[in-house]
Amino acid sequence: MMENKNGQIETLLSRNIEDVIDRAHLQKRLIGGEKLRVKFGIDPTGANIHIGRAVALWKLREFQELGHKIVLIIGDFTAQIGDPSDKLKKRPFLSRADVKENLKNYLPQIGKILDIKKAEVRYNSEWLAKLDLREISELADIFSFQQILERRNFSERWEKHEEISYREGMYPLMQGYDSVAVKADVEIGGADQLFNLLAGRKVQERYGQKPQDIMTTAMVVGLDGRKMSTSWGNVINIEDEPDNQFGKAMTLRDELIPEYFEKTTDASMEDIRKFEKKLKSSGNPKELKELLAFAIVKRYHGAGAAQAARENFEKLFSRKEMPDNLPELKLKTDGILKTGGFSALDIVLAAGIMKSRSEARRLIEQGGFEIAEKVVKNAAEMVRVRGGEAVKIGKKRFFRIRI
Repeated sequence: MMENKNGQIETLLSRNIEDVIDRAHLQKRLIGGEKLRVKFGIDPTGANIHIGRAVALWKLREFQELGHKIVLIIGDFTAQIGDPSDKLKKRPFLSRADVKENLKNYLPQIGKILDIKKAEVRYNSEWLAKLDLREISELADIFSFQQILERRNFSERWEKHEEISYREGMYPLMQGYDSVAVKADVEIGGADQLFNLLAGRKVQERYGQKPQDIMTTAMVVGLDGRKMSTSWGNVINIEDEPDNQFGKAMTLRDELIPEYFEKTTDASMEDIRKFEKKLKSSGNPKELKELLAFAIVKRYHGAGAAQAARENFEKLFSRKEMPDNLPELKLKTDGILKTGGFSALDIVLAAGIMKSRSEARRLIEQGGFEIAEKVVKNAAEMVRVRGGEAVKIGKKRFFRIRI
């Protein structure tokens, strides 16, 4: 039994982990059976949580299964400030209304991974909104401008004479104060969060608390090899429909298959090493990619949904049949149907998978847009829709129109 627990702890401290501070200290506490308060903060800056952000949530689940208390901080206050981590441009100042809208479905999404009933859920406006200017000034005195400007993203913007706001510099102080408010023993965050997590240690020491241990999780690149970004459409969201998740996974760049198995599924490392060897020796990665897509869908929707998604994908690409369940493409009418319908460009852009209008236009002109089995190559051509039409965008993206 003890051997099994030690194995769990070793996996906890190593798989998908970039850094642990202080590893020896944390490992001793875990082996000793101390019940820890494990903090994780997430800012609702968008409505969806993608599988890259979920890496840290799955790590929290490992802590939860070992009996530790997960302290989940919803950053309803810090989301308005905007985390500058890994951002090379100033983040917009979100309104309270924006944050409230994004929050609507956050806990149900997180609940796909964590047992929310066993977690301690806090909103950081509870304490941050009450700080007065004196307290904020005392917090700000912990760090110097030089330390803030040493951050890679800030130093790059400084060299380019691009704007850096005081607000952005305040973010790590606010996140650090969160650790004080909840008396965190451990904090988990993505590798891009290291500066903020270290700030938590300094702020805790300033307030007479023992500094939290830190774990940073590995980052997941997007399906196309670039940074995973909702605005680029190279993400798989944890609440995407099974067919959509499966289809997106099948568009993954071949060389990323082993990395995705390791970071986004629960496949054993032994199996992943076998997959790597098979990928190198085989010229066709389709079988491995299907296994990956199945594993991702199973993780969030169950084995039955994963099997159905695989069968639907086979209908599309092996037997050239159209499955019944396609992700919806919602079109806002606003009376536009009375004036001739939607342009092909309007429909492609509404799918939200193209980076720009010019890219969408090129795709259409190259024959990459099909509606109701008709290829449309003129981006300006008006298409009359009634709802229910099947749409194909590119080689592997299918939708059904809803108006």
